[in-house]
Amino acid sequence: MNDPFNQGEQPRKVLTAGEDAEGRIDAWLAAELGGEFSRNRLKALIEQGAVSLNGKPCTEPKKKVSPGDTIEISLPEPEDPEPKGENIPLEILYEDKDVIVIAKPAGLVVHPGAGNWTGTLVNALIYHCGDSLSGIGGVKRPGIVHRLDKETSGVMVAAKNDAAHRHLSDQFADHGRTGPLERAYMAVVWGRPNGLKGTIDAPLGRANGDRTKRAVKKENSDDARHAITHYQVMERFHEKPDATSLAALIECRLETGRTHQIRVHMAHVGTPLIGDPEYAGGFKTKVNTLPEQAREVVGRFPRQALHAFLLAFEHPRTGEVMEFEAPIPDDMAELIEALRA
Repeated sequence: MNDPFNQGEQPRKVLTAGEDAEGRIDAWLAAELGGEFSRNRLKALIEQGAVSLNGKPCTEPKKKVSPGDTIEISLPEPEDPEPKGENIPLEILYEDKDVIVIAKPAGLVVHPGAGNWTGTLVNALIYHCGDSLSGIGGVKRPGIVHRLDKETSGVMVAAKNDAAHRHLSDQFADHGRTGPLERAYMAVVWGRPNGLKGTIDAPLGRANGDRTKRAVKKENSDDARHAITHYQVMERFHEKPDATSLAALIECRLETGRTHQIRVHMAHVGTPLIGDPEYAGGFKTKVNTLPEQAREVVGRFPRQALHAFLLAFEHPRTGEVMEFEAPIPDDMAELIEALRA
């Protein structure tokens, strides 16, 4: 068994718990190291065997620390938190000295995070815009004022200076209630919602047992956040005599901007997005009800069928209301055509 403390290239630090030491070892180390490493990072190091307690390996982050304990930790080199520019192609719809508007492809993560420290939209923007993005909106999210999920395609705007960032951020925080901000999406869903148009008003919060997912919550839940989606059915596919359909193309407009809002709201009313890996799991067998050509295309569709086709906002310098559209990408166009056949 390899000794994690005998790796030469990694520095070691020996700490002694004081008279008032108490609590979990991961929390104690986070406090003692003065924020050099996050508690989650230290928890991972403990589980990997990089920590000993009183000379014995400690792999349990919840292990209690007592006064006089000796804790030894093998420290990795700190990760550089600042993203670097990368030559990632961008489809630019508009650009001036204040803003840049792009059509984000599906598969592109917006900003660096766990599992995606490189290859993001932020890395591409830093490369393209250079020093003008420095420090705007935080180190990890320079210029970013809103986001789209990794597998959602569509129009996005980013700020290129502090004044533009503040102005755009205020517009997105207002969700278009008092200003010109407008966001519209096209989605392909299983079935179709009730009526040709409607509103889903259902608060959202973190899903129980999975912090990466969202769920409809009761209004009095601690983490419930107001969420409203307006929808309109644009086209129905394979309509049945009882006026139901196997699938539909819908337009969604947001009155709020919660994480996964459209995806969760559409699943909540029984019409989840085709291809959605998180919220349409129970609909996988639906593909067998489709005609053969549609069955093949839908069966291999690799992502949630969601595209942000329209974005309108007030320009932060001129006050002009600017509107941009991104055509439905090829993969969703193929999906729609297959369902029409």
